[in-house]
Amino acid sequence: MQIKSIYRGARISAFKAREVTREIQGLPVVAALDILAFTPKKAAALVAKTLKSAVANAENNANLRVEKLVVREAVVGEGPTFKRFQPKARGSAGPIRKRTSHIRIVLTDEIEIKTRAPKKSASKKKGPQSKTRKRAKSGGSKPASSAAGADESSNQE
Repeated sequence: MQIKSIYRGARISAFKAREVTREIQGLPVVAALDILAFTPKKAAALVAKTLKSAVANAENNANLRVEKLVVREAVVGEGPTFKRFQPKARGSAGPIRKRTSHIRIVLTDEIEIKTRAPKKSASKKKGPQSKTRKRAKSGGSKPASSAAGADESSNQE
C-alpha cells in the first residue's frame, strides 16, 4: 500500500531540496530519518517534517507498522516564485526571485527491506610504497658525478 504526504509552498528552492531527497530514496523510513537528523541543511528539516507526516498517515489511516515502510519516492517540484525588486544604482531595480517548492514523499510496504552485508576488515597492502621509493631514487636525469663535472668545466673557462 502506498502512503503519501505533500508539503506545499516550502520556502526553499527546489534545486537545494532535491539534493537531500536524493539521499533517502529507496531507504527504510528509520534509516532515512537518521540520515535527515544528521544532515546540516535547511532542506533536511523540511523533508524530515514531510517524512514524519507520511509516517503518521501510514500509522493512523492505514494501520501500517513503521519498521516495514520504505521511501518509495521523494520528489521536489517547483512551486510559485515570489517576485520582489531590490533598488540599484541610478534609479534602476534588480529582480529578486524568492523560490518555493512542493515536497512529495511516497512510502510503501510492498518493497522488501534489504540489509547490507557487514564489511570485511581490509588488510594493509604495501604495494604503493615500492613505487614511491623508485621515484624518489631517480631524482634527476643526469647522474651526480656528470653534473659536478659540467660545473667544473664551465668554471675553468
